[in-house]
Amino acid sequence: MAKLKVAVFISSRGTNMQSLVKACRAPDFPAEICCVLSNNLEAAGLKFAAENSIPTRTIDHRDFESREAFEAEITSYLEDLSIDLICLAGFMRLLTAEFVNRWRDRILNIHPSLLPAFKGLHVHERAIESGARFAGCTVHFVRPEMDNGPIIAQAVVPILEADTADSLAARILEQEHRIYPLSLRLVAENRVKIHGSRVLIERAEEETGALINPKLENF
Repeated sequence: MAKLKVAVFISSRGTNMQSLVKACRAPDFPAEICCVLSNNLEAAGLKFAAENSIPTRTIDHRDFESREAFEAEITSYLEDLSIDLICLAGFMRLLTAEFVNRWRDRILNIHPSLLPAFKGLHVHERAIESGARFAGCTVHFVRPEMDNGPIIAQAVVPILEADTADSLAARILEQEHRIYPLSLRLVAENRVKIHGSRVLIERAEEETGALINPKLENF
């Protein structure tokens, strides 16, 4: 069976891109990273991709008169490579509805909160300030609305009393590196079905245990 051909979009370090690249090294992984694309020539993740023999391309949004022209260049490049799926991994550009609909159900994104809570930026600060006891991360299909779309996978971490935005972000990032490759595998294996706003996953073992924070002792 042919592997799913994937393009990863980054704007900076691309640590989630790195986790996908490492997962795809396994001979039995059902997807391959065919290119890493960035809107930022200085993105540190481009060096990692090049060192791992993955083609890279920089398309600077500032070189175009409109978002539509910028995205048209991206689409042309992806079509030349016969890309099947896009994985956004810290790509700091909002995509137009036209682009998202052109690639509908073929764009994944990872967001460092338990969507639909805390969309947008500064999510770790906002989660702590809200008094929430848990935070986490989400992999979802992209829709035109920001940080919206059917959810494939989520991971949960407790918010500790001593947490700062940085310490919470670091723990969540560890989980991002786990659930993004998992989600890509599920999609590549054609086990993911979208029903309205929900994702159903074939042959999935569901988590049935409960997490409680703070822990209950003798209660």
